[in-house]
Order: sequence, then C-alpha cells, then structure tokens
Amino acid sequence: MRAHPTFDEKWLQQLIVNDPSILGLGELEVKDVERSQPRAGRLDLLLQDPDANTRYEVELQLGSTDESHIIRTIEYWDIERRRYPQYEHVGVIVAEDITSRFFNVISLFNGFIPLVAIQASALEVNGAVTVVLTKVLDTIRLAVEEEEEDRTEPRDRSYWESKGSPATLAITDRLVALARQAQPKAQANYNKNYIGITADGVATNFMLVRPRRQHVVLELRLPRDDEMTQEMEEAGLILQTYQARWGAYRLQIHDKDLDDHSELLGRLIKLAHAAYGSPK
Repeated sequence: MRAHPTFDEKWLQQLIVNDPSILGLGELEVKDVERSQPRAGRLDLLLQDPDANTRYEVELQLGSTDESHIIRTIEYWDIERRRYPQYEHVGVIVAEDITSRFFNVISLFNGFIPLVAIQASALEVNGAVTVVLTKVLDTIRLAVEEEEEDRTEPRDRSYWESKGSPATLAITDRLVALARQAQPKAQANYNKNYIGITADGVATNFMLVRPRRQHVVLELRLPRDDEMTQEMEEAGLILQTYQARWGAYRLQIHDKDLDDHSELLGRLIKLAHAAYGSPK
C-alpha cells in the first residue's frame, strides 16, 4: 500500500472509520480522528468499546514498523490514559509489516503496556482491493493467560463453598453437567479465582464459573453475535457484559435460569466448546 497512489494511509484510516470491526477488536465506536495530542502530534484514531469501557489508541503505518511509530503509539496511549483514567486504554499499531525488531522492543516492556499489533495486507484481484487485517500480537491476552497460569492455584470445593455458598455450588454442579453434554469427560477444576473445566486432566476452559453468595458468574468464550445476544436478552438472562478483549460473554446465573433455560444454556455451552477448539 505504501507505494500505491490511491490506497494510502488516509484510505486505510477511512476504511477503519467506516467499519471499526474490521480490526477484530469487537464492535467499536469512533471517538475521534486525527486527535490532537499536547506537544505530541496527532493520534490517527481513537476508538471506544462502550460495553467494556475501553478506549483504543490506534496508530497507522504503511510499510514496516519502526522505532518512531512504536514510541508514538506508546506515547499516545500514555497521554490518553493519564487524561482519562476512568477508562481502560489499549495501544494499537496497524502496519503492513510487523518486524522482528518490533517484537524485540515490545518484549522489553514485559507485558506492562497493553498493546495490540495488527498486520495489514492489501490484495488486488480483478481491479477490486481487499484488505486483510491480522492480529499478530495481543499483550493483554498474553498477560491474562499468564496471569491465569500464575493464579491456577489448586483449591477444593469447600474453598468455593465458603467464598460463594452451598447454593451457588449446586448451580455450578448443574452448569458442569450441561458442559458434559459438549464434553462428556468434563470435570470441575477448582482454582483460586475461578472454577474451570478439565477433561482427562487437561484444562479446557471454554467455560469459567465464579460462584458468588447469591448467584454464579458464567463466562462463555464465544464470538460476539447480535442474534445470540438478543436471544439471551429475550430469554431474560442477565448479561453483565461482553468482554471484547477476551472474546467472552459474562452472564449472571440464578437457579431459576437453569430451571427455565437449561436448553438455551446447554446450547451456548456447546457453542463455546466448539469455538474453543477451533483454530484462532
């Protein structure tokens, strides 16, 4: 794109403005374009996820990533997070070529900066141009996966009965039973911060459960889907949020939800199991 007379950075910017979802970061809204930064130039795009209260500071670059763009992305992220601390902030760099030098530089920050790198490729076929955007780095997801590994400290049922309640552990049992419809060998895996799923001793966390005193928080790792969301809402399920960053629905589940909507919940769990096993 860098050498093309038409498909330049402004063209790519407008493409994202018209449809921010092409970045693969969820259903985002455009908050600002060419946002002026104090003594630091202009931020190409500021996007916002209204459901997750997260803002994305997006820097576009045609060609290969270089040090100046990496620093600029981090600088814009830092300025915005200081100005608006009520939001979570994520730096995003979009470039045609994400170089090994870029990964070397980012590794120095050791996951401290939430950063997403997206590689943009333009394909021209029979006069029509298609842009393919591929996420090649997500330090947030990596940090969460590492944190989950760090926090996978074994616990037992009594730990969760005291943290939640015997009633919400009974709800958990019913959810695990539904999980067995998707994975017959599914077993509850009691950890410090969540109850996951194992099969043959291997963690397969397509479903996470966090028992509270009065209800259970059920997390299903599923791609966001408007029809699916509408079906949940029309059924009366309490949808806490969709975590676009992690690709997961968070539902508040009570005993009555399992009485009235076990078929729907079972189907959602099966979909999560299928999605979890699909190539990312």
